[in-house]
Amino acid sequence: MASLIILHMDMDAFFASVEQLDDAALRGRPVVVGGQSGRGVVAAASYEARQFGIHSAMPIFQARQKCRDLVIVPPRRKRYAQLSRKIMAILEAFSPLVEPISIDEAFVDISGCRRLYGDPPDIGRAVKKEICDQLGLTCSVGIAPAKFMAKIASDMEKPDGLTIIHPDQVEGFIQQLPIHKVPGVGARAREQLGAMGINTLGNIRSCPKQLLIRKMGKFGHRLIALANGRDHAKVTPVRETKSISTETTLSEDTTDRNELRVHLLYQSQSVASEMRRKQLKARTITLKVKTTDFRLHSRSRTLSRPVQSADPIYRIAVELLNAFPLAKPARLIGVGASGLRPESEPVQAELFSGGQETHNPKWDRVDRAMDAVRRRYGEKALARGKLPKPD
Repeated sequence: MASLIILHMDMDAFFASVEQLDDAALRGRPVVVGGQSGRGVVAAASYEARQFGIHSAMPIFQARQKCRDLVIVPPRRKRYAQLSRKIMAILEAFSPLVEPISIDEAFVDISGCRRLYGDPPDIGRAVKKEICDQLGLTCSVGIAPAKFMAKIASDMEKPDGLTIIHPDQVEGFIQQLPIHKVPGVGARAREQLGAMGINTLGNIRSCPKQLLIRKMGKFGHRLIALANGRDHAKVTPVRETKSISTETTLSEDTTDRNELRVHLLYQSQSVASEMRRKQLKARTITLKVKTTDFRLHSRSRTLSRPVQSADPIYRIAVELLNAFPLAKPARLIGVGASGLRPESEPVQAELFSGGQETHNPKWDRVDRAMDAVRRRYGEKALARGKLPKPD
C-alpha cells in the first residue's frame, strides 16, 4: 500500500462558488443555491452563509431564519456540469487515472507522477493552482497512501486546503481519527460503535472481531481492514452509469394526480435527454413518490425492449402512478431509468413486437430534432407542450 499515492480533490462550496464567480455582486455575501419555495432545500452554501450555521440539505425556510440577508440563487446545472468537465480535464493532464465520484470531486492516482511533476505536495499545489488559474475557483486536496484517507484529508483544511498524510503518519492518523469521519459511518453506526466504546478508528483494533461483525455485519469487516491500514480500492477511471433519475420536491403536498403527471412529463423529458446525451437506453423505468409521512415509495417496470425517448418513459411512469394508492399526499415525485445499455446494442425485433410496450419510433426522431434545436438556440428555446395521453 505504501507504493500508492492517491490524491482526492474536492471543490470548495462548488455550486455557490460558481455563482459568486459569475456574478461579482454575490462575492462576499451569504449565498445558497437551492429552490426558491419554502419547500426547497439548500444544494450548496457559500462559506459566508456557513458562518450562520447554514449547510447543504437544510430546508430553505430554516436557512432564511438563520440569515436575514441570505441570497437564494436557483441552480444552473448545465453551468456546473460545464465547469466540472473542465476540472476533470485538468486532473487528467496530471494522470490518466482519474475517478470522478461526483460533479465536484474526484480521486487521482498520482503514484507514477513524481518524475514529471515532483513530490506529492508539489503535485497537490500544482493541481490547485491550475484549477484556480484556469477557472477562478478554489479546491481542497488530500493526498495519502489510500483512497479513504485521501478523502478524509481533503476535508481537514477547507477551504483552499492541502493536507498530506505520509506513509509514516498512517499509524497515528488511524489511531486518532474520529470514527464518524470514516466513510460509511452514519449516525446510527456511530451510535452503535459508541456503545461498544469505539470513538476512533484506532479503537477498532481492541474490539473483539466477532463482536464487531455481529453488531455491524459486513461493514464490520470493512472497519477492521481500515483500522489496520488496509484499503485495496483502486482508482477506477471509468465508472459505468447505472441509473439516471430526477425528482422534484413539490411546493405544496398534493393528491392531485393531474398535477403529478405534469411533473412526470418534464422529468421524463429530462431523463430521456440525459440518456441520449450519454448514448444509453434503459430497460427499467421507476416511479418515486415521497408522501407526507416522509416514506419513500418506488414502483418499477422492466421492459423487454430498451427505451430512450420521453414518450414511453412518460407513459410507463403515469401507468405506475395510476396504480399507486395515494393514501397520503405526495411531497416529492421523481422518475428514474436503469438497466442501462449502449444505444448501439442490437435488439431482436421479435422479442417486442406488439403489446403495450410497443413504441412509435417517430418520437425518437422528434426528441432528437428537439435536442438539435436546444443545442443551437438554448435549453428554453423549445419545449414539448403535451405528450400523448397514456392509454
